[in-house]
Amino acid sequence: MSQELKNRIVKDDEIDMILLLKTIWEGRKTILKITVVFMMIGLFVAVFSEKEYTASTTFVPQTNETKVGGSLGGLAAMAGISLGGVSGGSEIAPALYPQIINSIPFQRELLDSPLTIEGQAKKISFRAYYRDVYKPSVFANIKKHTIGLPGLLIQFIKGLPVKTTGNSIENTGLLFVSEEESELIKRLTAQFSLEVNEDDGYLTVTARMPEAIASAELAFNAEELLQQYVIDFKIKKSKEQLAFIVERYDEVEKKFKDIQLKIADFDDKNKFTTNAKSKIEAQSMRDEYDLVYGVFNELAKQLETQYIKVTENTPVFTVLKPVTVPLKKSKPNRISILIIWILLGVFTGVGGVFGNIILQNLKEKWVES
Repeated sequence: MSQELKNRIVKDDEIDMILLLKTIWEGRKTILKITVVFMMIGLFVAVFSEKEYTASTTFVPQTNETKVGGSLGGLAAMAGISLGGVSGGSEIAPALYPQIINSIPFQRELLDSPLTIEGQAKKISFRAYYRDVYKPSVFANIKKHTIGLPGLLIQFIKGLPVKTTGNSIENTGLLFVSEEESELIKRLTAQFSLEVNEDDGYLTVTARMPEAIASAELAFNAEELLQQYVIDFKIKKSKEQLAFIVERYDEVEKKFKDIQLKIADFDDKNKFTTNAKSKIEAQSMRDEYDLVYGVFNELAKQLETQYIKVTENTPVFTVLKPVTVPLKKSKPNRISILIIWILLGVFTGVGGVFGNIILQNLKEKWVES
């Protein structure tokens, strides 16, 4: 490529750039007007957007997979209790934790968790707050009836949902979620989230609310509830076995005490009797006593073993980052909103100027043709 051709290309580029800047300068009033309009919209959005506070907590679920041994096993053996291979039962993988928080029973309990709301004499639930107390912001109402208008029209066309009360369908055990509760659950899932780090094995619970204390309480309640669900699942089998042993233990204990009283009563009545019949009856009661005592003693050992097993199977959660009440709101970031709308106005204004020129050129060509 010759130097003359290169100079010509550079010159053409300079002409195009100058023409571009000249076009923008000539349309500066239009650009400024559009930018001011967008700036006012951005200012309105920034001022009237709903406040939001974010609180979070991070914890690590820890389980004991080792068998009971060492000093604990030795002490148990000395007491005549055989621990055998007591070890953890079924585990819940961290990846399955989101399935727990997405379950209807969990969400219902979280909906009913108490929160501190400004202006309320006592704590109220998430459900009661958004049903009876919460008032959406001006911008939220405008957004609902503009951007959200198609959704409202679709809902109107479909018609009102069938109103049904109750948490389950009678005699079937199936859960029923009303329209009102469904909307509350949607709001809850939008304001509460769980992040699982499978590589490092920790979980982060995040909650967002219009008030700082309420956001911290929602995160704390979610953490406590999630941990309780995991604990209940982990020790369910052990607790069922414990309940069975306790029931049998109580039955045999009553029988053991009855046979003790029976022997004592017999001995009092036959203190000076030495006939063969009384001896046979006494021996029969002693044999029954020994049998019941053996069963009672074995159940007592099993009961102690099962108590230890339940304790062993109970997961431990280490909190890495406890919940703290946020001091600053996370939304809205008014400066960022204003800058974004101003930039959007500038780009729209420039686009409008060039769009107007393109439209005029098309009209001229249309007339000429």
